[in-house]
Amino acid sequence: MQTKELSLYHIIKEPVRKNPNTPTLILLHGYGSNEEDLFSFASELPEELFVISVRAPYPMQPFGNAWYAIYFDNTNGKFSDDQQAIESRDKIAGFIDEVVTAYEVDPKNISLLGFSQGTILSYAVALSYPEKVKNVVALSGYLNEDILKEGYKQNDFSKLNIYCSHGSVDQVIPIDWARKAPVTLKELGIDTKLNEFPVGHGVDPRNFHQLKEWIIDHI
Repeated sequence: MQTKELSLYHIIKEPVRKNPNTPTLILLHGYGSNEEDLFSFASELPEELFVISVRAPYPMQPFGNAWYAIYFDNTNGKFSDDQQAIESRDKIAGFIDEVVTAYEVDPKNISLLGFSQGTILSYAVALSYPEKVKNVVALSGYLNEDILKEGYKQNDFSKLNIYCSHGSVDQVIPIDWARKAPVTLKELGIDTKLNEFPVGHGVDPRNFHQLKEWIIDHI
């Protein structure tokens, strides 16, 4: 099957056998990267998954893409463009609907796997639109409550599962930021924990093995 032309550019890996109950995993890369990054380990994931790796909508120079801009200046230091992040949140939510129609997959078995900025967006989509997402794998990111949909705390999260991991010596996103997510999620009735690994801003083999097992248990 060729990649369909949807609102966000993407590449796919089809399952060995496709049926109406096919579980789908959507990969959301980090700042300055592209759809090829996380897709590099798609072959290591369960063969029954329909894997879709998405390119973020904002191109960077000289290469790479972002889900939203990050600015650096002498006055405010580093800060994010939350309006762009909200727009990307809603673009991903709409893309999920397109995927369900275009590829005829199970709308009740959609998982998001994000890395860094992709994780921030995965949290935002899942908590704003939990009816669209079953599972989230949140790698090396944090929960930004400023980009969640207004009134999100009234959503039904009873069917949402979240796996979180982070490098304990991450110099890009401090682990203290990541540690806040399980606390907030627990307040919403989502029971999870932060799995910490002695690495920087990345995923080591032990982390990958653990998240793979988690995916197998939850799809």
